[in-house]
Amino acid sequence: MKKLISVILALVLVLALTACAGGTTKMTMGTGGTAGTYYAFGGVLSQYIKNHAGVDVTVVSTDGSKANIQGIASGDYQLGTVQSDVMAYAWAGTRSFESEGKVDSFRVVAGLYAEAVQLVTMDPSIKSVADLKGKAVSIGAPNSGVYFNAMDVLAAAGMTEADIKPQYLSFADSADGLKDRKIDAAFIVAGAPTAAISELCTTNDAYLVPIDGDVAAKLMNDSPFYTEYKIPANTYKGQTEDVTTVTVKATLIVSADADETTVYNLTKAIFDNADAIASENGKGAELSVENATSGMTAPFHAGAAKYFAEKNVTVPTN
Repeated sequence: MKKLISVILALVLVLALTACAGGTTKMTMGTGGTAGTYYAFGGVLSQYIKNHAGVDVTVVSTDGSKANIQGIASGDYQLGTVQSDVMAYAWAGTRSFESEGKVDSFRVVAGLYAEAVQLVTMDPSIKSVADLKGKAVSIGAPNSGVYFNAMDVLAAAGMTEADIKPQYLSFADSADGLKDRKIDAAFIVAGAPTAAISELCTTNDAYLVPIDGDVAAKLMNDSPFYTEYKIPANTYKGQTEDVTTVTVKATLIVSADADETTVYNLTKAIFDNADAIASENGKGAELSVENATSGMTAPFHAGAAKYFAEKNVTVPTN
């Protein structure tokens, strides 16, 4: 009997130690498609988090922002990469989250890099957002992130979907539509350079239309998740000057229930090694405390807030 009790106690101890070791040191990160930036960049981040924070992160391919937010809510993921605007919709229970209602099971770790709202055309008569009136314009799939970005830009210019001839196309189909003169302009929201635009500009006289001035000011005032962004000269062939536009932000979020020390350590692992990360993925060049903490409309996790406080930046928590 004593031997049996000893064996049982030993098993209980092993299980307890295993639980402690595996609790906050293992996380799953939802990203995006395997050919996309979220998945590739998430893979780089996971290695630095593992090597410098001792957190074993498993990166999985998903359908993107909304799926990652839902995955954290269901407990399937503990980390996720999302667009800052989609995150705002989830927190408020609006637009693409209107049917589900408010989702508050996540917190912000940090903004990562810009996903620029790029308005591309081959029509020399289109020099501003106002010039889109009456034109055939690709605005992304209905209820997609691109769609809502396009609606926001149009609204800031005093227009609605009814003022254009809307086309609901993918990035690749938008590029083909421009080349074939089936559409006049297209909204493409992604990190620049974007492959579809690069290919278009290489073989055609395509160019980016600025989103600036009063339109950008109203847009950022009405929707704080937008920030100003300059697409550097020579990002695309034929682009001889910087182009001012607005951007949403690729953002890392974490379960609200995640351990504070764990989140502090993984935040530190990313931003203390930003230069090394940039050498492995170009988007790492945009990692900075200022970029990480601006344009967020959901609260930060206490662990991330602790790290940024050490850099003399105060962020809201909840």
